Amino acid sequence: MRPVRPLHRLRPARASLRWKIAALAAATACLVAAAVGVLVHLWTAQDIRDRAQAQALNTLYSAMDVYRRTGTLTDGAALDPAELPAALRHPPDSNRHAADDGHVEGNLGPSVWAAQRTGGPGSRVLAIRVNMSPELYGLRRLDVSMAVASLVALGVAVPLAAYGAGLLGRRLRRVSETAGRISAGDLDARTGPTKGHDEVTDIAATVDLMADSLGQRLRTERRFTADVAHELRTPVGGLLAAADLLPPGETEDLLRARVRDLRGLVEDLLEISRLDAGAEQPVRARVPLGAVVSEAVARTGLDTEVTAAGTEADRTVETDPRRLERIVSNLVVNAHRHGRAPVHVAVGGRTVVVRDHGPGYPADLLLHGPRRFHTGATERGSGHGLGLTIALGQARLLGAELRLANAPDGGAVATLRLPD
Repeated sequence: MRPVRPLHRLRPARASLRWKIAALAAATACLVAAAVGVLVHLWTAQDIRDRAQAQALNTLYSAMDVYRRTGTLTDGAALDPAELPAALRHPPDSNRHAADDGHVEGNLGPSVWAAQRTGGPGSRVLAIRVNMSPELYGLRRLDVSMAVASLVALGVAVPLAAYGAGLLGRRLRRVSETAGRISAGDLDARTGPTKGHDEVTDIAATVDLMADSLGQRLRTERRFTADVAHELRTPVGGLLAAADLLPPGETEDLLRARVRDLRGLVEDLLEISRLDAGAEQPVRARVPLGAVVSEAVARTGLDTEVTAAGTEADRTVETDPRRLERIVSNLVVNAHRHGRAPVHVAVGGRTVVVRDHGPGYPADLLLHGPRRFHTGATERGSGHGLGLTIALGQARLLGAELRLANAPDGGAVATLRLPD
């Protein structure tokens, strides 16, 4: 079951926005580097092939001219070489030439060939070979250099992206912490001005504006509640005095009971208004926890069993005994009013547990905490819903933690843990 306690801080996200942005920047840099590397490789390889073909053809033209004039072969020229690719062994005629890549066995390496017949059909073929191995070796070195440069750029880009994302994350975290403080009841929490003029600044300004509006509405409601309760105090006191003048009887008892209930409601409203306004301050003293709890239970006049383990009844704690009694009595009265007997109060260490055997707390109350004038479910009985609200407010004032839960075998369990 969800504990009823103020939300002082939000749970950290499973994956930080900072590292998500850094990972996205790294992935983008990798894609860009890969795309540029592939394009440069393809373009350079095609350029090497085109230049090799142009060199082979130009050399072929010169070699053919020399051969036809002098009958001799220039350096690099050959007649019907054995390594000549099959596609160039039979050029169409002496007026046409062809060029093709050839991967030859041995140490020749990748090459471009150019061939042309020296005469008419059936004449010998003059061929020129241009080795591309040096250029392709340079291409491989270029690929390695680009890969190293990409890794270096990636190593620089990721920390910069993480740093920039960290700045953004801190601004968002500041807005998130402000929203968490507001949800925990700190209506004076504000984000204030943030660096930059972007969406984060707009979000921060919106949260502050929401807090201003919410704070103004709550202050108006609290002031109205306090004013109404204060104004009702006098006429209720007059009603109670007038009831004392009635002759004894059933009518007088009924009227006095209703007036006492009304006075209790007014006092509860005044107490809540003081807690909301922060006008209450605890008066701490060292007191025996077991004795204070037993006294608080006895003052309710309800049949409640109180147990304390061994010397735990004599354990002293530093707290405000009046407010501690108020919390315990409210929990006990709530257990009798909305639960079923037996109601048991256990004292152990700095913990007080109040349990009944009724239907348990409704799911809505466990989810959202106690709300004034809201009892949560019909099976929990009738009431104005202020008892648990006051108990929670007094516990916060003492720095204690109040948890509400349902026992596995049925019944509501309220656990009050005092601070060390």
